Amino acid sequence: MSEWIRIEENGLHLLFEITETGDVRFLYMGLSEVGAEYGQWPDKKRAKYRLVEVHVSGENHNDHHGSKHTGTTPGKRLRLVKLEDLASSSVAGEVGRRLVWHLIDDVTGLEVRSMMQFYNGLQVVRTWTELENGGSKPIGLEYVSSFALTGIDSGGLGTREEKIRLSIPHNTWYGEAQWHTYKLSELGFHEVNEFSMKRLSYGSTGTWSTSQYAPMGYAANVETGVGLVWQIEHNGSWHWEISDMTGQLYVQLSGPTDAEHGWWKELQPGEVFTSVTACVGVIVGELDAAAVLMNEYRRRIRSFHEDNVKLPVIFNDYMNCLFGDPTTEKLLPLIDAAAAAGCEIYCIDCGWYSDGEWWDGVGEWLPSAARFPGGIEEVLDYIRSKGMVPGLWLEIEVMGINCRLADKLPDDWFFMRHGKRVIDHGRYQLDFRNSDVRAYADSVMDRVVGEYGAGYIKMDYNINAGIGTEVGADSFGDGLLEHNRAYLDWLDAVFARHEGLIIENCGSGGMRLDYALLSRHSIQSSSDQTDYVKNGVIAAASSSLVTPEQCAVWSYPLQNGDREEVIFNMVNSMLLRIHQSGHLAEIAKDSFDLVAEGIAAYKTYRERIPSARPVWPLGMPRFNNGWMSFGLADDEGLLLAVWRLEGESPTCVLPLPAEWKRVDAEVKLVYPSEGPAQWAWNREDGSLSVQLHERKTARIFEVRKK
Repeated sequence: MSEWIRIEENGLHLLFEITETGDVRFLYMGLSEVGAEYGQWPDKKRAKYRLVEVHVSGENHNDHHGSKHTGTTPGKRLRLVKLEDLASSSVAGEVGRRLVWHLIDDVTGLEVRSMMQFYNGLQVVRTWTELENGGSKPIGLEYVSSFALTGIDSGGLGTREEKIRLSIPHNTWYGEAQWHTYKLSELGFHEVNEFSMKRLSYGSTGTWSTSQYAPMGYAANVETGVGLVWQIEHNGSWHWEISDMTGQLYVQLSGPTDAEHGWWKELQPGEVFTSVTACVGVIVGELDAAAVLMNEYRRRIRSFHEDNVKLPVIFNDYMNCLFGDPTTEKLLPLIDAAAAAGCEIYCIDCGWYSDGEWWDGVGEWLPSAARFPGGIEEVLDYIRSKGMVPGLWLEIEVMGINCRLADKLPDDWFFMRHGKRVIDHGRYQLDFRNSDVRAYADSVMDRVVGEYGAGYIKMDYNINAGIGTEVGADSFGDGLLEHNRAYLDWLDAVFARHEGLIIENCGSGGMRLDYALLSRHSIQSSSDQTDYVKNGVIAAASSSLVTPEQCAVWSYPLQNGDREEVIFNMVNSMLLRIHQSGHLAEIAKDSFDLVAEGIAAYKTYRERIPSARPVWPLGMPRFNNGWMSFGLADDEGLLLAVWRLEGESPTCVLPLPAEWKRVDAEVKLVYPSEGPAQWAWNREDGSLSVQLHERKTARIFEVRKK
């Protein structure tokens, strides 16, 4: 007889079957307790509902699978040794309950621990897989799932095509956070049999983790109103897939794989390998509700930084300003202007280390005497004298091919493939597994922070070093994964050594927008987009991928821009993190005053942002929208940004969350304090009508209950 194990935690219900032979079947994860219907299924069907998929070299991939990661062996042979429940242990602590499924493959001796970490009060589970070679021979790993669940389309009476919608976060340089929702047939996936060899496969390969997609997804059942949301937490290669078997859809999440990323790991006897982590949640509602749930989870796993409490206003002199050409002469008036506008951090962007063109010569990080005849310390001291924290731009993980130091260093400092150094966009990739590389990076950080006194680092990363490196690795992908992890360890040590240091995560904007990095960094650059209208669309959608208090958005008024352009720029950033730029020393006084007004207004409510819930009254913003809106809700009310893009009508009605229906509310224009805009509160349906007479205009409102 099988044993049935039911887990209920924070409103999540999970059902497992343990057979007489020790097979573990993960049958259900949802918001309601299921009945006995699963026990009435044929055993052949239940056998497909595996807890873990693991494939090793030399084993039978025993499934008619095509490219799918199903039917793995020894995944099929794994049997349960014990279930460890750490509900009240010190391991779980105040975080939440943890389950550890101890499995073993008697043929190879592979020991597998499937980890499930719950978080008090949240309908999510964080999962990962540990594998230990308990045998006497090496085991070649080709695929390890971090999470696997079959039956994600259960519930309701409609067909899969009628009820399932899959939301994908498309991402690219200049075009981050662009969600699109599809019927499965719109992605070419049809129900043709009880299983298909076609899959919907999404992932990333290389050192840019989000250059095509964010490592997330949302599968909603529009008939039942319940959906499954997930994210993969890794700063390198990752993969997820959806397909079907036994007439049901499954989802599997993983880090790098052999088939997709050239990852192969030879696990020696006694050695342990740990997969990347993933998080999966269940929610009632649409995509915006899933984003709210994930934001609350992200706040739980993030390291504490005062930066995420205080939200200081940052000035960076790159965008629509110096564009990587800083000198003492150019910086001093900008520093004065930034301080006068109310900025609290001043970051000198790229170029400070090079006499001329700086792109492919980066790597030594020594100030240019030509740019700073009195030394860079003179400028940094001047920033401090104006009451601001000084910052500098770095790209610590690379060396330019024309960096003099690079020619003097051994090849094992760098990524190597086929006996040659990997070159991408004029740079070599440093390998942070190398202790000499880490020591050099430490020396740079200690000089910039300790000697120069920088309290803010913009840490950029502008290449994709590809599949990995062959040096000291079982495969290219193995080298990349271990480098990814070594870089995170190095970053942890930097934060521990330099208490209070703020390090912005930037990868050509949002090309490394993942929660391996963002669980450590307090702030993330959202985009490099130079068109302020498009940047607004990205900004308005960004809190679907990163918490508002971590999301830095450029506000870069043009020197010849008009009033509405300045306001639009400010509104883009004012519900997130203000990343001010633009040539504040040379713009018109009226424009400067609007910038200063926006920063002053931001300081009156920014303490609310770290605990607020994002809302999107008009749905997730996209580039073809005529109007868009993004807001932050808390117990005090609702802060709401509204943009008219190319909308034909000057009036837009914004439906607010259901709790605003039949509420007596008062609406206030927060920014700008004056200007053409009309609004009306619609009590019965809890909506706000806004009228903006010009295209490409924006406003911020506050809605409070009377």
